[in-house]
Amino acid sequence: LVCPAETPEGQACGLVKNLALMCCVTVGSPSEPIIDFMVRRNMEILEEYEPLRSPNATKIFVNGVWVGVHQDPTELVRTVQKLRRQGLISHEVSLVRDIRDREFKIFTDAGRVTRPLFVIDNDPDSSNKGNLVLTKELVNRLEDDKDLPADMDPEEKAAKTMGWDGLVKRGVVEYLDAEEEETVMIVMTPEDL
Repeated sequence: LVCPAETPEGQACGLVKNLALMCCVTVGSPSEPIIDFMVRRNMEILEEYEPLRSPNATKIFVNGVWVGVHQDPTELVRTVQKLRRQGLISHEVSLVRDIRDREFKIFTDAGRVTRPLFVIDNDPDSSNKGNLVLTKELVNRLEDDKDLPADMDPEEKAAKTMGWDGLVKRGVVEYLDAEEEETVMIVMTPEDL
């Protein structure tokens, strides 16, 4: 998250930090739609929760506030991740599942530093399971972007251009903050897959 080339060494070390090139700072998005979605997905509201009836339920936190509990957190996390990868919820939303403490934390607030990572297809029903979601066809589409005429109408050009935003909207690239990074597996090279 910090650029190693632009951060000084020696006496100024630790005083000056420069953001790495592809990192972003979140601007925030409303949390109410996510809470409403989870209520429709069988989340018990905290006020209605009875610990004796379901002692092993997973606690759901949104921006640090305990909003409810859920009996099937695996499916809930998978569904919310899928929505983020499809672009139906903001790519800035952070999803942190702590299995040991039985907590699922969702952050939609502003000011978190995130970095982009390529997504690996982990859908058990997919023929591409275990490989990058980035395909040769998508790379070719990115290369075709440079062949678009410079004098094209900006709206038409935006519709035809794939670009980095296209990769994010298609779920090929995900932005993860430091807390979510601690709960995912990250490989440095495709050979490590």
